[in-house]
Amino acid sequence: MDDNIKEFLANKDYESVAATVKKAEDAAELLAQLDEEHILPFCRALDSDFLAEVLVLLDASLQKAILAGLHDDELEEVMDDVSVDDTVEIIKEVPEEVARRIAEDDEILALLKDRKYSVLKPLLSSMNETDLASVFESAEDDDLPILFRILPKDLAADVFVEIDSDTQEKLLRKLTDKEVKEVIDDLFLDDTVDLVEEMPSSVVKRLLALSDSETRAYINELLKYPKDSAGSIMTIEFVRFLPDMTVKEAFDHIREQAINKETIYTCYVTDSANQLIGMVSAKDLMLNKTDARIGDIMEDNVIYVHTVDDKEDVARTIANYGFLAIPVVDEERRLVGIVTVDDAMDVIKEENTEDVEAMAGMLHENKPYLKTGVFSIWKNRVPWLLILMVSATFTGLILNTFESRLNTISPVLFACVPMLMDTGGNAGSQASVTVIRSLALGELSTKDTGKVLWREIRVSVLLALTLAVACFAKLMLIDNLMFGYHDYTPVRSAIVALAMFCTIVIAKVVGCLLPLLVKKCRLDPAAVASPFITTIVDALSLIIFCGLSVALLG
Repeated sequence: MDDNIKEFLANKDYESVAATVKKAEDAAELLAQLDEEHILPFCRALDSDFLAEVLVLLDASLQKAILAGLHDDELEEVMDDVSVDDTVEIIKEVPEEVARRIAEDDEILALLKDRKYSVLKPLLSSMNETDLASVFESAEDDDLPILFRILPKDLAADVFVEIDSDTQEKLLRKLTDKEVKEVIDDLFLDDTVDLVEEMPSSVVKRLLALSDSETRAYINELLKYPKDSAGSIMTIEFVRFLPDMTVKEAFDHIREQAINKETIYTCYVTDSANQLIGMVSAKDLMLNKTDARIGDIMEDNVIYVHTVDDKEDVARTIANYGFLAIPVVDEERRLVGIVTVDDAMDVIKEENTEDVEAMAGMLHENKPYLKTGVFSIWKNRVPWLLILMVSATFTGLILNTFESRLNTISPVLFACVPMLMDTGGNAGSQASVTVIRSLALGELSTKDTGKVLWREIRVSVLLALTLAVACFAKLMLIDNLMFGYHDYTPVRSAIVALAMFCTIVIAKVVGCLLPLLVKKCRLDPAAVASPFITTIVDALSLIIFCGLSVALLG
């Protein structure tokens, strides 16, 4: 080892050590000579792409030490510069806990292609089901059953729930009847119902034929509820106590039932008629004496929802209260199921996606973008585009009506039309998005229309004054003085600024009122967002501008 390097190491000047090493081979040789305390600091001083070159030259023990010691962000940066083939070779040599940190979909599929099952099995068995779902969705159809069979039975069922419906269908068609039955038996009933709803009829028939009679009865019962109701997303697999039970008896009951229940952290208390009367948490049970009665320690002020309540409202209730689950009751307040937080998150994600698509003038598509066919994308986008194209005819009619008059007054005024229309559309969209978001979060209701209108009027006046002044200054200083468009006289510029003021005020009013009006009609407020409001505001801004120009200058 060079004396200068020894001196740098003694002073812990790793940046200088890194600067002296120019070739990956030299760095690898140096790492083999370093004491353990110097290895990671030296590696961190190297550029990530250079360290990636060095890494593939090291023996397994050094690779393990470096990969295990790097932080997640450092590791990701380094491994991004290592080829798939080299990463696969590293995975084969390092322990499972290190391999799990660096293995991504491409490397796992490469191992599968090479049939390295002895490496794959411990690696996949230690991974999270969500990460494994990504691997399944990237795999070839013929590899799906192989991946599935490598996994332990319980983990395979968890992964099956996480993968998308297209991959589920492909996998089900590849599995044997025995394997499909095992999947169904390991799924919670709400997940089974979701599966039945998403699969084609041929697959559904097979699923139902392989289910036992009790499961089929539960599936049919849950499918009776409206699609967007709490009943459609609830599960009937929960822990139920009677008020006369002791804490000891409750724990015994949990031990017997827990394996078949979706959650045991929140348990519910019912009377002999199955009516909901209270709830206890696992914490309550652990903190009370074993002979304490459930009826004495339960919380009797239980927040619950009904089977026909909108699932978005249910999800919002869970989010607002921070629940892990919420009970679902029928009209007689009999406990029939629970909605868990994971299902609530799925609902919120789905509703947010629908809102974003509606605000962009698109119909909802359940499939991921890259798995959606071109024809389906066309079908989802074309309806609103056709409607908006036809509605834009009104702006053309307005322009045709005033064109000759404005050309007589000053042709240059037409150059201000895009600025007015765009600003008005943007102002209306700001107000509508704010109101739609507040409606979605439950912060507003149609009863607050007056408050919303008064607030937006005040905001719009302030914004309109600001932009009107900026518009006047822009026309006079930039267009008139800098670019020499002398037709922008103070009077004409003031008229444009006045039109800007009126457009913004009206746009804000339309933008805040239209979603509330649509909500009052029990429709989706997101459907009237940006595209629709922009079309309305464009027409109004043209009427205002042309009307003011003709009235004041004509």
